[in-house]
Amino acid sequence: MEHQGDDVTDGRTLVAGVDSSTQSTKVVVCDAETGRVVRTARAPHPDGTEVHPDRWWDAFEQASGSGILDGVSAVAVGGQQHGMVTLDEDDTVVRDALLWNDTRSAAAARDLTAELGGVGAWVDAVGLVPVASFTVTKLRWLAEHEPENAARVARVVLPHDWLTGRILQQGNGFDRWSTDRGDASGTGYWSAADDDYRLDLLERAFGRVIEVPEVLAPAQPAGRTEGGLLVAAGTGDNMGAALGLTLQPGDVVVSLGTSGTVFTPHDSAIRDETGAIAGFADATGHHLPLMCTLNAARVLTAAASMLGVDLTELDRLALKASPGAGGLSLLPYLDGERTPDLPDASGTLSGLTRSNASPENFARCAVEGMLCNLVAGVDALRDKGVEVGRILLIGGAAASLAVREIAPGLFRAPVVVPAPAEYVGVGAARQAAWALSGEQDPPTWALEIDSEYAVRPGDEQAHADVVARYQDLVARMHGV
Repeated sequence: MEHQGDDVTDGRTLVAGVDSSTQSTKVVVCDAETGRVVRTARAPHPDGTEVHPDRWWDAFEQASGSGILDGVSAVAVGGQQHGMVTLDEDDTVVRDALLWNDTRSAAAARDLTAELGGVGAWVDAVGLVPVASFTVTKLRWLAEHEPENAARVARVVLPHDWLTGRILQQGNGFDRWSTDRGDASGTGYWSAADDDYRLDLLERAFGRVIEVPEVLAPAQPAGRTEGGLLVAAGTGDNMGAALGLTLQPGDVVVSLGTSGTVFTPHDSAIRDETGAIAGFADATGHHLPLMCTLNAARVLTAAASMLGVDLTELDRLALKASPGAGGLSLLPYLDGERTPDLPDASGTLSGLTRSNASPENFARCAVEGMLCNLVAGVDALRDKGVEVGRILLIGGAAASLAVREIAPGLFRAPVVVPAPAEYVGVGAARQAAWALSGEQDPPTWALEIDSEYAVRPGDEQAHADVVARYQDLVARMHGV
């Protein structure tokens, strides 16, 4: 366990946000009025694409030990989206949870899409097109491949739902399973446009209707522990990050972590039959159109490993090369891909010649390829009429100087890099403060900007050529 921060409260009201991600649990304790981070801690999760939920609880207990929650009045959980947690009649976990990045249900996604009448029918129903990440496809896989386990399932919840419920159970405050609009909108059986479950789709996927969590309003508490700790509704990780970043109209987030995501706040649901943009809800009662890829920061670590250098040297090499890497392009589908829906794809290096075969060009094309994967999401938002005023770059790869300097030209928008923070945890803490306050709107917390990068006019055409070449490579290799 890692634990940092001060232990002085000075009469402040404290709230906590829990970020239960793929890799770890982070606990962030904040001043409820200002959002200032007071204390943080983390504990790791096991690696893999399936895990028993008890490991999340183990990590939460480790991260929340040593008094980090002393004086905290409210807590909320921001959790990895889409994971399938199946429970029996006694709320015992039936099998290890399948995580968002588990692609075994890819065939189930294709079958479900066809059965309902194609992508348009799914977009009309729930605002998204089934891919292996979404819970609805994992339920179909379970029904088909593990019928004995499926027969035991009485209810299905999401990772953040399960951890929220477990906190209340341990505090003798649990009375029902609950979720929020944001996380529910990533299941494939809840509609952000209609604010309601589509139990017919759940039944289509699983063969019968099972219990689902109550969907709470954005500032509605899930409950209180016997000790008086308010437990807020919680939300999905991307929705939590949006809350933590206090996004304004025109702000588009590009998150470069294990996965890559593009999202922005929006007043209405977006309909996208291409499947690139999922019509998610956010954690404020509005919408969060979002595009997600499987490949982001690990593209850079893989490139650095191939070159035998560290990430700092990869940056230096990439910035020595010219835009376009001398014609070298990387299609970065190293772990398959979610958007476009190509779970069995692999990476492709294209345009290699003797003249461009250099470490500098390879480093540059790795950065450009990773970013072009996300440019597709920003452009998909533009195609739907969404304003792109500036890009907020977050996640582990946002620390890369090469990423920061190359990104504005590729995205055709100024880039700002917020100060490093656990924004999912901060957002969950902000939701906790909101639920505690009883106010109509969440508290106003300031966002600290670390650095800003403008589009350099001289690079415009070169970057446009990079994007065009990437799009052509995707079309030639995969026809999408």
